[in-house]
Amino acid sequence: MKIDSQLLEFAKYMRHTATDAENLMWQLLRAKRFMNLKFRRQHVVKPYIVDFYCHEIDLVIELDGSQHGMDDAIEYDTERTKFLEALGLTVVRYWNHDVLRRADVVLEDLWNVCFELKSKSTSP
Repeated sequence: MKIDSQLLEFAKYMRHTATDAENLMWQLLRAKRFMNLKFRRQHVVKPYIVDFYCHEIDLVIELDGSQHGMDDAIEYDTERTKFLEALGLTVVRYWNHDVLRRADVVLEDLWNVCFELKSKSTSP
């Protein structure tokens, strides 16, 4: 399926205007640094762009700033998560401030999620 070129351009733009939390998470995930898994950032899953995506275990990682705590954003994020999960993807969300201030806690949780998903993908 061909992906809309405007969506791809916007994803590219978003990679260059990442938040501090996204930049930190990317440094931790890139180049198979985390559990030898390949992650992509600002990856298109039409009609959305997800913050981080691992095809091997069908995992989406979303980093949320304070604007995601507002009612309309909560509703949007819920619908978006339902859509992605309907595609068979697992979606995990972390707050930007947790990534920046408690990266160890975030990474421990993420390790548990990835371990579980890797176990499922390798079991017969």
